[in-house]
Amino acid sequence: MSELEKAKKIIKEAEAIMITAGAGMGVDSGLPDFRGIEGFWRAYPVIKDLGLRFEEMANPKWFEKNPALAWAFYGHRLNLYRETTPHAGFGKLLEIANRKKDYFIFTSNVDGQFQKAGFDANRIVEIHGSIHHFQCAQNCNKKIYKADVGHIMIDEKTFRAQEPLPTCPDCGGIARPNILMFGDWEWNAQRTDIQSHRLQRFLDEVEEKNHSLVILEFGAGKAIPTVRAFGERVARKKGVTLIRVNPRDTEVPSGNISFPLGAKEMIERL
Repeated sequence: MSELEKAKKIIKEAEAIMITAGAGMGVDSGLPDFRGIEGFWRAYPVIKDLGLRFEEMANPKWFEKNPALAWAFYGHRLNLYRETTPHAGFGKLLEIANRKKDYFIFTSNVDGQFQKAGFDANRIVEIHGSIHHFQCAQNCNKKIYKADVGHIMIDEKTFRAQEPLPTCPDCGGIARPNILMFGDWEWNAQRTDIQSHRLQRFLDEVEEKNHSLVILEFGAGKAIPTVRAFGERVARKKGVTLIRVNPRDTEVPSGNISFPLGAKEMIERL
């Protein structure tokens, strides 16, 4: 039996499915994955001129130091994610998930593509937050609210967002996306914590009901290995198989399966 046929059999026989995803999941939709410094600079050539890496740009300090620059970066991403249609693989994956007794999503992506594709928002953990939700940059009110702002206008030459910038509805200060950034002590994790509790209930029920579980992992790299580590931890349980899908970084713990493919191509093969 080929690895593909083996994977198909495991997925077909599984009673529950957990889908884990990193930035590679959205590449086939035309979204950048910021892989490596050159990949990031290709997506944001003006930031290359500033000599800033992704880890340096994705830092809450800019909302205090240079909010117009911070909102150029996050505003561009918000505009992009709003305008992007999830690739066909999302829909096919949803069909697979809906045939199971239950499913859950664990993703480091902040783009909201799973919700946009029709997955149940109550079955998703966005472990690094969501760009479609804002908070006060100073976290003055401990609140998270939906990003009910229009298209954020950006001067492409200077890469600065134009006024008015998003502001906190309570204190009037600068708002920021509810995303976990590097060196971030002000991130409000309440929304993600609620999602994580739901995921734990899902895992508890899978165990209590003795449901067979398969993990499908798409586009999760090693640079920030949150998704990979989580899937591997769950896969250590008896009877749980991890199927890793990634054009690179295909190593997988013994007893599991990996495919050196993109997400959309692999889903179509399944």
